[in-house]
Amino acid sequence: AFQLLGIFILTSLLLHLIPGDPIQVMLGESSSLADQNKLRSQLGLDQPFYIQLWRSFVQIINGDFGYSIINQTPVIDRLLEAIKNTYTLAITALSIAIFFGISAGISAAMYRDTFIDKIIINVSLVFISAPHFFLGPLLIILFSIWLGWLPVSGMGSPSSIILPALTLALGLLAIIIKMTRNCMIELLDSDVVRTAKAKGLDKWPIIIHHVFRLVLIPIVTIIGLQFGSLLSGAVITETLFSWDGLGRLLVESIQTRDYPITQACVLIIAISYIGINLLTEVIYGLVDP
Repeated sequence: AFQLLGIFILTSLLLHLIPGDPIQVMLGESSSLADQNKLRSQLGLDQPFYIQLWRSFVQIINGDFGYSIINQTPVIDRLLEAIKNTYTLAITALSIAIFFGISAGISAAMYRDTFIDKIIINVSLVFISAPHFFLGPLLIILFSIWLGWLPVSGMGSPSSIILPALTLALGLLAIIIKMTRNCMIELLDSDVVRTAKAKGLDKWPIIIHHVFRLVLIPIVTIIGLQFGSLLSGAVITETLFSWDGLGRLLVESIQTRDYPITQACVLIIAISYIGINLLTEVIYGLVDP
């Protein structure tokens, strides 16, 4: 609760320190001072900062995110749609990263120091080093412009989610590959595996039932920490691919100085971070009772 309160206060303070006036955005810079003052009074923007902050805080506590300053529509309406789109994108990216990351990590560990291992490691290093704002346009050039397989941007078809999901997934996928491989190699040389082999167990039952179960613990930690980065990375990715999620809504609200929407977006992202950390703790108990 104190974390959310601190984030809320800091976000509100930074928004009011950013140059720009939402009233001029709405009415235009050529509007008269009287019209500007009238609208500012109607929206409550003529009140001191601490009064605006307290009013917003009380509204949010009561489940009311208020109204957009720019078009006077309920913030919650735009927020719910954006949350659905962002979580659809994030979960798709997470699923891609987990499936291919763990598979490639196990393969690299099983064939360590071979050509397959070197290829997987080198490719993963490239993905770790590539930021979203570089990887996204690269994928657009390759799959949309050169090959023509996928749409450049928008949400017009089911395939529209592939490029933004890949942009978010590839960095996390590389981290999971590296973590899985290193943990697998360490455990394959451990007493647990030697004891299982001495009992006559086959190779793959040892890997699945003994090694992989222990590998899951650090992997769950990495996934829990990195899922938050998927949400923060979505700010760039959603803007780049015109994906109508929290990230794009946040950027647009900052550009137009729409304070209620910006505060709501940041608050939802903060709650997501905290919720994912709590969920990770619960999964720990399930993976390793």
